[in-house]
Amino acid sequence: MMIRKTATILALLMLGSAMPLSAQQGIEEIPFEAVKFGKMPKDLYMGEASGVAVNSKGHVFVVSRGNTSGPAYAAAADELYEFDSQGNFVREIGHKLYAWGFAHGVSVDRHDNIWIADKGTDMVVEFNPEGEVILVLGRKAEAADESAKPWDRSISPPLPAQAGRFRQVTGVAFDSKDNAYISDGYVNSRVGVVNKDGDWMASYGTFGKEPGQFNTVHGIANDAQDRIYVADRSNRRIQVLDTAGKVVRIITMDVPFPKDTKMVMGDQPGPNGVPAGSLLAPGAPWTVCVTPPNAKGVQYLYASDAYPGRIYKMTLEGKMLGYVGMGGRTIGKFGWIHGLACPDENTVYAAELLNWRVQKITMKPKASQQ
Repeated sequence: MMIRKTATILALLMLGSAMPLSAQQGIEEIPFEAVKFGKMPKDLYMGEASGVAVNSKGHVFVVSRGNTSGPAYAAAADELYEFDSQGNFVREIGHKLYAWGFAHGVSVDRHDNIWIADKGTDMVVEFNPEGEVILVLGRKAEAADESAKPWDRSISPPLPAQAGRFRQVTGVAFDSKDNAYISDGYVNSRVGVVNKDGDWMASYGTFGKEPGQFNTVHGIANDAQDRIYVADRSNRRIQVLDTAGKVVRIITMDVPFPKDTKMVMGDQPGPNGVPAGSLLAPGAPWTVCVTPPNAKGVQYLYASDAYPGRIYKMTLEGKMLGYVGMGGRTIGKFGWIHGLACPDENTVYAAELLNWRVQKITMKPKASQQ
């Protein structure tokens, strides 16, 4: 099933140190095709698709909240699937892995190693391409500890972060020296850095609203110049860092949309709209990805929000080039995109929580959208 959509809207972009630019006229929806991706084998089902990544061979990795073992509450909810470039099921990786708790993100580094970030167990695990565990970061709560329970996110400010440990970790990005940048996450509100051997190197950021501070570090990506793009969700912005943790720029996505746009789930916005601090606020980035350099060395930034539920295409400097989709249930619409993978400038895989699927988006941009 394929859907083609085009539309025209106006857009306002904020860039630099969160200073507004003048309104950019003529920002349009990018024409695109959407298909459901991934053929599951008999009696195996996709749950909430929380993350997606692509390796150098075009194989697609999806981390899904699809397990049913344990009680209704505190059950393990992680499964990691691999598909070939045509969507054929290849294998499940990490069956009954000790780190599984509540899936959040999956990444693939330049060596085709596969990294998972588990929000439920506060762990990051690296697999080699053969599916063997080669690096373990963090530590989950002990089952024998009677005080083991989810972190209390109502504590403000949060408890001090500790080197080498995570609290509701969300994702992983990389630089050219194979250092890993870990978005950590719902509680710690920082980016942690480890070297290729897993040694703790640095911690960037604290809880707050100022540049270099974070509130719900929900996703992370990197470009070829070793800049790190952090989805600072509850602050409604993407912060771009260098490898020393310095803020290079701040990008926001303030693109108007029809006032009667419906939420996929939840009460409809009141006359004043969705509160800015809400995870459903328009322009609050749930996830980010950066394309590899094209033949001209150009890369693009993609990000998504939950409401109105679109994927946005930008330059690495934050110039808005267009968007695709809207919240919804059918193919070509999105139900809480939780993970994005962009293996080239016009192909995006979108992992959805509410619709239990991954969509492959093929864009047909106009010259002004490239």
